[in-house]
Amino acid sequence: MPDHEVQWVNRFTRCWSDREQQRLGSAIGRASVCEAKKSLFLPWRLGVLAFNLLNHESKGVTVQTGLARLAADGSSLLADRRIGLICNPTAVDPELRHAIDLLRARADLKIASLFGPEHGVRGDAQDMIGVGDDRDAQTGLPVFSLYGHTEASLAPTPAMLDTVDVMVFDVQDIGSRYYTFVWTMVLAMRACAKAGKPFVVLDRPNPIGGEDIEGPAIAPGFESFVGLVSCPSRHGMTAGEIARWRHSVEKIDCELLVISMRGWERSTWFEHTGLPWVMPSPNMPTTDTALLYPGMCLVEGTELSEGRGTTRPFELAGAPHLDGHRLARDLEAMQLPGVKFRPVVFTPMFQKHAGKACGGVQLHVTNYREFRSYRTGVAFLKACHDQAPERFQWRLRAYEFVDKIPAIDLLAGSADLRNGIEAGASLDDLTARWPRDEGDFAEERAAFLLYP
Repeated sequence: MPDHEVQWVNRFTRCWSDREQQRLGSAIGRASVCEAKKSLFLPWRLGVLAFNLLNHESKGVTVQTGLARLAADGSSLLADRRIGLICNPTAVDPELRHAIDLLRARADLKIASLFGPEHGVRGDAQDMIGVGDDRDAQTGLPVFSLYGHTEASLAPTPAMLDTVDVMVFDVQDIGSRYYTFVWTMVLAMRACAKAGKPFVVLDRPNPIGGEDIEGPAIAPGFESFVGLVSCPSRHGMTAGEIARWRHSVEKIDCELLVISMRGWERSTWFEHTGLPWVMPSPNMPTTDTALLYPGMCLVEGTELSEGRGTTRPFELAGAPHLDGHRLARDLEAMQLPGVKFRPVVFTPMFQKHAGKACGGVQLHVTNYREFRSYRTGVAFLKACHDQAPERFQWRLRAYEFVDKIPAIDLLAGSADLRNGIEAGASLDDLTARWPRDEGDFAEERAAFLLYP
């Protein structure tokens, strides 16, 4: 089979689960997809692939979210009670109908107030931009911001909670601990415990799967809003599972109900859920971005551009002083699995290096299941530092309300990564402690998982 055909088929099936790959092999009468690729004429191969894809798509939506279940069946915990809804634009059903409209359409569900996480209820604010309280233009409902201008603004106040009888959380997370939405959820759970209010989570998929765990734990003293409690950067949990974990470990004294999904498994990638992808924040345009984020968000801890101000944030990264061709060669030499690096020049329209041509790379994930996002992000920082150590700068400005600890230390969970890169440590040395932390977290989270 010609290389270009193999590449086409690999791209066609790259997000299929192991079960789907095996079913494909069986359908063709071979033990594996690899054998099938080698043994059949291209038209027949593509015909079988198309048949399987169409058969998959003909089933329509394969995952039912917590929102869809609540909209269809209601809930005795919520019936005829004043609901406070923590939401953003991602709180939609497969027809792109928003939770606000779906719940208001039921006579037994009464939304009293809206609560906005980072970026706001309507998702229009950029990262780390404080949002004030408001009134929703479409519904007239009061909107309380849970991401204002101070750290105290991150949790609902007693006065806010006086307007509701029960809190509901429906926000699409992306599977990385830096992403602040699940910490908004945990802070709201703590506040509800103090106010005697029940808390409900409408669960949604982890878009980058629920199997892989990547990265170190957080050392004591390095907790922040990009890591409220210690867990690896890629945790492999859903919001509902995180709620169950923290509810138990912290003994949060509020009634917790997780309305779980139907049809989601840990090996399921978002592309196979049948659900529409809605940007959870302005710089998270695709699920490809979400997969890169656990590693490439580390760039926020530097004065390099992470591609904000371009159409491919976290896929493009670099700086005006960098040689993109050398950077791509150095990264390829590290033999990182499942990813290729293409030298580029890009010009951010806003944020770091706005209006300046930046040399750098674009990351192209070639194998979703082999790709290791966090290791790749660490390798990128090391390669950028080693190319021009005298011009490499860590971010020293305040980051997520913290100004006493460098941003990179908050993101990495300790000073180890920063110190190691500055000392010239190898990539293997920089990553040596991760397997222990990843294994410990896998054991800790096991009791709280909802899906096979």
